[in-house]
Amino acid sequence: MWAYINHVFIEQFDLWIALGFVAQAMFTARFMIQWIASERARKSVVPVAFWTFSLLGGSLLLIYALHRKDPVFIIGQAAGLVIYTRNLMLISGEKKRTLAETDGLKIPGS
Repeated sequence: MWAYINHVFIEQFDLWIALGFVAQAMFTARFMIQWIASERARKSVVPVAFWTFSLLGGSLLLIYALHRKDPVFIIGQAAGLVIYTRNLMLISGEKKRTLAETDGLKIPGS
């Protein structure tokens, strides 16, 4: 058992493994952000930071998966990136519409 632990966590440790850990930490951070935001609002919410961390962590994990040549991991991360990007696009569009509506309510000359 110690030989396995030594091999997995010590002997094969390199820059790619470090990238994988950074990516996983970013990916996990999004759940913490979502949980804190929901607790503060006392309801389930998904803040922009959740999708931003999803996109960043997912991108790094995809790079890691490509390096490891893992087809399951590659497809899973690539599909997730589409969802994260689309959610950020929807949020951006909603902000633009809200801004346009707010600008339309302004009294001319004020």
